[in-house]
Amino acid sequence: MRADPRVLRLGAAVTTIVLALVLVTGSVWLLAVQAVVFALGVAGRSPYRMLFKSPPKKTEDARPPRFAQAVGLVFAVAGLIGFFTGITPLALGATAAALLAAFLNAAFGLCLGCEMYLMIRRLLPAATMEVHP
Repeated sequence: MRADPRVLRLGAAVTTIVLALVLVTGSVWLLAVQAVVFALGVAGRSPYRMLFKSPPKKTEDARPPRFAQAVGLVFAVAGLIGFFTGITPLALGATAAALLAAFLNAAFGLCLGCEMYLMIRRLLPAATMEVHP
């Protein structure tokens, strides 16, 4: 499966804005929506895909960004658990970590989750790292 880098970069930018708003407003529901977007990304169904009508000039392997979406989902769920249980440091810390990763991707094209995926593949070449929809 291949991924459109335009969709990935746009998703990172929107995620940056959403997670910053979560930190500013404390909106659990906005974080829940972002968690759903991460889950859709894991499934290869990014809602931002529909914004691009023309095919991309180049594509990239979808496995690293899908893994990165799974990592984002873990942080979003941890943030939700923190908000719902009243553990504010967990809520804010998990959300801030996801925000940092999204910002690095949006601003500099550095996908921490993708890099993590590639590092794991190098360390454990026999491991299956595929995220299945």
